[in-house]
Amino acid sequence: MHVTPDIAIVGAGSAGFSAAIRASELGASVALIGHGTIGGTCVNIGCVPSKTLIRATEAVHAAHAASRFNGIEGNARIADWSAVVAQKDELVGALRQAKYRDILPSYENITYLEGPARLTSAGIAINGDLLKPGKIIITTGASPRKPPIPGLENIEWLTSTTALELRELPASMTVIGGGVIGCELGQMFARAGVRVSIVCRSRLLPAGEPEIGDALATYLRAEGIDVRCGIAYERIAPASDGAVLTIRRPSGEVEEIAAERVLVATGRQPNTAGLGLQEAGVQMGSGGSIGVDAHMRTSRPGIYAAGDVTGRDMFVYMAAYGAKVAAENALTGDTRSYDATSMPEVTFTDPQVATVGLTQAQASAAGFDVETVRLDLRDLPRALAARDTRGFFKLVADRHTGRLLGAHIIAPEAGESIQTAVLAIKHGLTVTDLAETIFPYLTTVEGLKLAALGFSKEISKLSCCAG
Repeated sequence: MHVTPDIAIVGAGSAGFSAAIRASELGASVALIGHGTIGGTCVNIGCVPSKTLIRATEAVHAAHAASRFNGIEGNARIADWSAVVAQKDELVGALRQAKYRDILPSYENITYLEGPARLTSAGIAINGDLLKPGKIIITTGASPRKPPIPGLENIEWLTSTTALELRELPASMTVIGGGVIGCELGQMFARAGVRVSIVCRSRLLPAGEPEIGDALATYLRAEGIDVRCGIAYERIAPASDGAVLTIRRPSGEVEEIAAERVLVATGRQPNTAGLGLQEAGVQMGSGGSIGVDAHMRTSRPGIYAAGDVTGRDMFVYMAAYGAKVAAENALTGDTRSYDATSMPEVTFTDPQVATVGLTQAQASAAGFDVETVRLDLRDLPRALAARDTRGFFKLVADRHTGRLLGAHIIAPEAGESIQTAVLAIKHGLTVTDLAETIFPYLTTVEGLKLAALGFSKEISKLSCCAG
């Protein structure tokens, strides 16, 4: 073992591997320390397994929805949920092997170490040995957060991890939390045939545009999901056939929701326990996160952090990006800054929600004179041809310069359309630039052009492609 590597990275998920690979490319000797299943959240228990099961249940739903076209009847059902889950597990195992374990031998200057690590004043203690690296990057990720609901400790509740491991579908499920995970998995289980209730303290997708959360709630209810927003969690208790959640509405009315299983999806908390961070002089942020500056530096010189453990931008691509920034700064002199200005976010419900940049409220709070345009999908030719007009595009712009500040989409496959807006924001384009760009006809992404045209024209008075 190389006891004095140039850099040690604690955490072997997406962020850890990104940092290790970049450090290796820069010629550094690297100690990559993992504890538990290699590969981290995304490949093992997050993006890959959840989106696989979401696609599976979308296929079932699509067959039933085919009747929106005259003369077409469709039907599909889940014959064996355990087989669906087993196929998901096979994919997870294959990607974990191919994209994590198998790539390590390609980097001769990366040494992989397995075991719990702890920072000390002299370095990193692991398996009875002491590493004395020149620099350290913490990339230990995050785990599901347990909310302070009285009685929760008395029931066997599901997390986003254990919910994806169920081999048998329950008859009913209460989903606590209206964020990305709650909405995605709630709809997935409903489409698999589970009777689902989603409850949340504010509204669905509370960080985004209010009208998007409201629209998504409408679409989920149309599929038979019981969505209750703006409530307080009073208590939860075991029952003979599952659990009963007691909620209080803003009016003061108390209600009970009974279900066979309860999925808690109220956010994630950074994995910092047991690392010895405070003893090592690393200042902690809110919720147990590691505080970092724009260069990914912690309060202790020579120690950096990236990914979900910092408590911000909890997306796998941002974890990998931030880790790369941290590795370059640790080894080349703190010249790069973390920039999330053009960070896309996608919620894999149906319709999908995709956003980038500032919301209308955020732009106003930042001092911009804001102008917005909303294009409903009933005005988008692609949606009309698909006979699916759920959703809209909303663009946020600076009234004086026309610069695009934010784009917010709820539409089928919105995630495939958002990247055009990402590039527009990244490169400072205006809504006029978007309006004057040629877009292919009968695509969903054409909604960006039509919305941009809406800042200067009445879309309903234009012929097809007459922008």
